[in-house]
Amino acid sequence: MHPSRHLDFLGKRKLAYLFSGTLFLISIVSFMVKGMNLGIDFTGGSVYELHYSQSVDLDKMRGTLEQQGFADANIQHFGSSQDVLIRLKPVENISQKELTEKILSVSDSSQPAPGEMRRVEFVGPQVGEDLVNDGGLALFFAFAGVMTYVGMRFEWKLSIGAIAALFHDTVITMGFFSVFGWEFDMTVLSAILALVGYSINDTIVVYDRIRETVRTSRVKESIHEIVNNALNDTLSRTILTSLTVMLTLLALVFLGGKTIHGFAIAMLIGVIKGTYSSIYIASSLALTLGLTREDLMPAEKEAVVDELP
Repeated sequence: MHPSRHLDFLGKRKLAYLFSGTLFLISIVSFMVKGMNLGIDFTGGSVYELHYSQSVDLDKMRGTLEQQGFADANIQHFGSSQDVLIRLKPVENISQKELTEKILSVSDSSQPAPGEMRRVEFVGPQVGEDLVNDGGLALFFAFAGVMTYVGMRFEWKLSIGAIAALFHDTVITMGFFSVFGWEFDMTVLSAILALVGYSINDTIVVYDRIRETVRTSRVKESIHEIVNNALNDTLSRTILTSLTVMLTLLALVFLGGKTIHGFAIAMLIGVIKGTYSSIYIASSLALTLGLTREDLMPAEKEAVVDELP
């Protein structure tokens, strides 16, 4: 028995394809033109967080650092106009302690009053390169494992829809970071890996409901109606799950601090896209590929014939 509501999700799938295709294309172009704003976890280098009692003139501080040989320093406000985040590429022939003292001294010389060094992070270039390779391998194995599982469990048209939805969610989530220049570090990569599992879990719930609906539906119902009914049946569960996760993530975005801000943003975007793609990418693409009732019916076992007289 189907719920009283009946939203025609699949009737809007062409519009959804256009929307998703636009976001996907923007993401790919941004990757090629702007690339990713990789954190020092991947590039290697140093990060310094400084706090001042007065508003900081970034242009003046940047000019002073350039004069002292730090022309590649990336400087930005960090939460407020009194807090500054300075990123440096690896600097050779100087110890980390000496470099920290020099950065603080040069930065202070550009401001009316001295500041306080609140945080220092350092990652060697070799460690950064290793993390890039390990992160890439982690994504590859995550995708490979999910693709293998989905391919074994579902009919190939559904499998392609699930894999396409997975790529859709991952690329567009990373595309947001590229387009807006948000820092992509290890916490964000961990969020992307978590989203691979979240996205495919939501898709599998929808697919299982589609198969159940096929087996209990009337013969005259079309596959379009069957899939729409299944999506409506799982709507309450999908919305409740997503809203619960989103409320937690919103709390992390606004109250969790800068350390996990990127993680929370990536998860928030991914949860929204994962819920959307389970309906408008995974299920819709399977129909576009020609999914039929027969594809989802259990295989009939051949009857055993007794040849004895």
